[in-house]
Amino acid sequence: MTTNQQSTKTVAERAGDLVDTVQGSQVWESIFRPGSVFRKGYTDSPRNRSYVIMNSVLYHLHPVKVKRHAVKVSYTLCLGGLSFFLFILLTVTGIFLMFFYTPDAARAYTDTQTIISETTLGLMLRNMHRWAAHLMVISVFLHMARVFYHGAYKAPREFNWVIGVILLTLTLLLSFTGYLLPWDQLALWAVTVGTNMMGFTPVIGNEVQFVLLGGSVIGSETLLRWYVLHVLFVPFVTVIFMAIHFWRVRKDGGISGPL
Repeated sequence: MTTNQQSTKTVAERAGDLVDTVQGSQVWESIFRPGSVFRKGYTDSPRNRSYVIMNSVLYHLHPVKVKRHAVKVSYTLCLGGLSFFLFILLTVTGIFLMFFYTPDAARAYTDTQTIISETTLGLMLRNMHRWAAHLMVISVFLHMARVFYHGAYKAPREFNWVIGVILLTLTLLLSFTGYLLPWDQLALWAVTVGTNMMGFTPVIGNEVQFVLLGGSVIGSETLLRWYVLHVLFVPFVTVIFMAIHFWRVRKDGGISGPL
């Protein structure tokens, strides 16, 4: 064995000792729970594989055991995951658009045109946001259709089906509120029709219409309220129901299959 090989081996041994020291430290063990592949002395066993699933934020969304047919793309078409991905894409592109948009009736349309024509990559980001919104409505609807035709709404998943219906409604609300933000003629007539429909709500119709308009007529207050609904209130509620939806999928036995 040459001197260089001995030196290389020594460096490798020192690196291994350093890794063992770090993985055996209290700080490391406080971060990674027992059974984690990053813990010292991990061995591949059914028990430790279960620990990996249970102790991981992402892996815990799925059960320890999954039905073989449920992981096939042809079964789910990944519609649930695609809907979630589109929601993340909408969040990221929406944050960028917020830097160049002012929710004011006098500036909203001008800001929208500035994003399209003058802002660097603005047209691409707006189109990504717009088309992702359209695709999310379609993917959530198809996801609901897939669940219905596979009978995945039956016991013990009835509650999660209701959560899914709520998420579909929230998706439509996100799309509608975003449709109003350019504050062009289409937006003005859309908010007129929408608030008039809300005005026919039994008992509290006039109050609901007043809250959505921010007054008795359409103005800057109306745009501000719909802007807050689009970027804060509805997404916040959607995230809560998505978390419940994912948790119930996990607790109800994972992706269901045909009888």
